[in-house]
Amino acid sequence: MTIIAHPKNKKQEAAIEAVLKALDISFQKEEESPYNPEFVVKIKQSLAEVKNGNYITLDPNKSIWENLE
Repeated sequence: MTIIAHPKNKKQEAAIEAVLKALDISFQKEEESPYNPEFVVKIKQSLAEVKNGNYITLDPNKSIWENLE
């Protein structure tokens, strides 16, 4: 089961954490990212492509423009 809470301030956040700890309930906090969500999706897609071997390597003995042929 997943429960998502949206505390309005640090006091509420601390209270929620205290209750969960008192009840011995494991939890994880996810901080909001300062990055644009669309940007994060693009970065994650790019990392997945690299992991799957879908990337271009450049020959260090050639100019970047020669590698595009």
